[in-house]
Amino acid sequence: MTHGKGSAAARQDNTQPVGRFIQGDLQAVFDTLYEMGVIDPVLKQDWAEHIDSIEKDSFSIRRAVDIVNRCGSDRTQLRTELGRLDEKTLELLAVEVAREYADFHSRAVVH
Repeated sequence: MTHGKGSAAARQDNTQPVGRFIQGDLQAVFDTLYEMGVIDPVLKQDWAEHIDSIEKDSFSIRRAVDIVNRCGSDRTQLRTELGRLDEKTLELLAVEVAREYADFHSRAVVH
């Protein structure tokens, strides 16, 4: 499977989430990731590196987003399903949640 290069503007704008958005309760996803011990280590890491990884390996993050969207706000199911993912994918998901949260709040402030 090959990934298209996309436009130069799309490659440069690292604030745009990957192909699919997380639907539903971002707070439930954040809380679940926090309880799993994913959030604190990610806060201390280089996010630029994670964002580059999201763009390069969108399959993993899309799979994680699909899981989140299937589970909805059911934190027990979220924890079970996310617990099956590898650490790197969970870290990428945490960064994606943060980006979508920031995007949501920036739109809420504007409107």
